[in-house]
Amino acid sequence: MVQFSERDLQQLKEKSISEEMVLKQIETFKEGIPFVALKKAAVVDDGIERFTEAEHKKLIEYFEGHRKNLKLKKFVPASGAASRMFKALFNFLGAHDPKRETLLEYLNRTDDEAVKKFAEEMDKFPFYEKICDRIKGKYRSEGEKVYYFINEMLSPNGLNYGFYPKGLLPFHKYGKDTATPFEEHLKEAALYTKTNGNANLHFTISAQHDDMFRAEENEVSEKVSISTKTNFEITYSNQKASTDTIAVDMTDEPFRNNDGTLLFRPGGHGALIENLNDQEADIVFIKNIDNVVVDRNLEEASNSKKMLAGVLLQVQTRAFSFAKKLEQDTGSIDTMNEAKVFLENQLNVHFSESYRGLSINDQRAVLNDKLNRPIRVCGMVKNEGEPGGGPFWATDKNGNVSLQIIESAQVDMSNERQMSIFKNSTHFNPVDLICGVKNYRGEKFNLLNYIDTKQGFITEKTQEGKALKALELPGLWNGAMAYWNTIFVEVPLVTFNPVKTVNDLLKPTHQV
Repeated sequence: MVQFSERDLQQLKEKSISEEMVLKQIETFKEGIPFVALKKAAVVDDGIERFTEAEHKKLIEYFEGHRKNLKLKKFVPASGAASRMFKALFNFLGAHDPKRETLLEYLNRTDDEAVKKFAEEMDKFPFYEKICDRIKGKYRSEGEKVYYFINEMLSPNGLNYGFYPKGLLPFHKYGKDTATPFEEHLKEAALYTKTNGNANLHFTISAQHDDMFRAEENEVSEKVSISTKTNFEITYSNQKASTDTIAVDMTDEPFRNNDGTLLFRPGGHGALIENLNDQEADIVFIKNIDNVVVDRNLEEASNSKKMLAGVLLQVQTRAFSFAKKLEQDTGSIDTMNEAKVFLENQLNVHFSESYRGLSINDQRAVLNDKLNRPIRVCGMVKNEGEPGGGPFWATDKNGNVSLQIIESAQVDMSNERQMSIFKNSTHFNPVDLICGVKNYRGEKFNLLNYIDTKQGFITEKTQEGKALKALELPGLWNGAMAYWNTIFVEVPLVTFNPVKTVNDLLKPTHQV
């Protein structure tokens, strides 16, 4: 049993982390995290819905007909730093000396495809002219220009883009103006989260970037407000210190820094379920900060969101109706049977074999439990080789089958059958979620009650030269939503335009 000193307990108190929570996390390290048991891939007509153009249009109309009575909010995880976007270019600055070799010699020596592409299409980046103005007269050849350009872009004495949050980098160029993902998210929000002239957005950001985001809001919100006739209500939050997780050494004892203090690490994006839980809204649209579109694709991308929201509202209306009937008049057998069919066909709920043998009261309790849960409608795009979580039917330790978004790290790839199922996935999740977070009485669900705590991740890291094990909390759209009611819907590829590396900005979808 781990014994904590008075100093340790004071450290826990300062972070608002309970001793019990830390002990549970240490137990998780010792037990390990079990792999997810995949039953089969979710595909169109078996876990993924595909709508015709006419159905698509009707769902949009349904959403448009109900939106004025709802509080809508867009929730954007935006704490990601841009440093990973520029990893190849940072490596280039460390490996290439323009005084000793030409760019061509470097490329021949290293076969560096990322730098080659960057150099060949440099003039297509939205920040090209700005940086060229800053480095004018510093280089003697085109090869040297590439080096000075990258150095100016990334160095602390230059634009320092490597330090920026991803959401505040110039992504798109419209004439002489550039637009950041932050600005593009405002434009989108005006189209599908606006009610009575107001659009609500919430960005989760790193504390170190607080001032930068507020400065960007001051700079662009009025401009977008005028062009879209929208009043933006923007709020921010940081990942809570209380969601940090204890690190352990390789013998599963708490890892201590050189000064003797316990080492805690950020819990990963799964920690944001706490931030999401704090939001006041009927429906929340979730979309990653780097997944934005240029103006010409704005309407199509927004219509996709409205369609998903239409699916949610239609299903939620029926779920609310059944929940109300079952609770208020205890529900007839016919109502119970209808509710069960609805849950199976519309909300993808599987009932165990034992359900039939339960008493009427116990069956009613099961139905109430299944109906009274938050609902998520998740857009799924066809898999074109991008990394990311996929849609699967999974079986939990109690034999319950449900729809889940599963990452490759959660699957036992040494098991041939599991690997085969994973590879059979036809779609994947671009983090495109519409969430219904209230019950039929208009009360917010406590989202922390619907997390599968056993779906986290254990990774190996080093600190001060020593090996350690770190614990990531269940991912926001993975284990953190494991016990939500889930619907997967195919959405067009235009809705998915992530920028993982700077060269992704060269793709046609990011060129104006």
